[in-house]
Amino acid sequence: MSDTASMREPLTILYFAWLRERVGVAEEILELPEGVTTVAELVVYLSGLDQRHAAAFKDRKTVRCAVNQEFADPATVLQAGDEVAFFPPVTGG
Repeated sequence: MSDTASMREPLTILYFAWLRERVGVAEEILELPEGVTTVAELVVYLSGLDQRHAAAFKDRKTVRCAVNQEFADPATVLQAGDEVAFFPPVTGG
């Protein structure tokens, strides 16, 4: 079974700005967790990892997401090997 699991490409999770500061890393590599199929489910999963992740995702309305460098909403479906980036809303002048 471990051979099959190791063949799945992991997710690359990127954190920007204050999210990176709260989580403590700019990038994490993790296998797509069992039962996690959407961005919203990934956020719930990450929030439960530890206090730092919980702090980063405390106010989910202030977190934006991109999957494979395209803006994504909470219902966006994830696939093994995806790059998922979390960042604060971009403000313009």
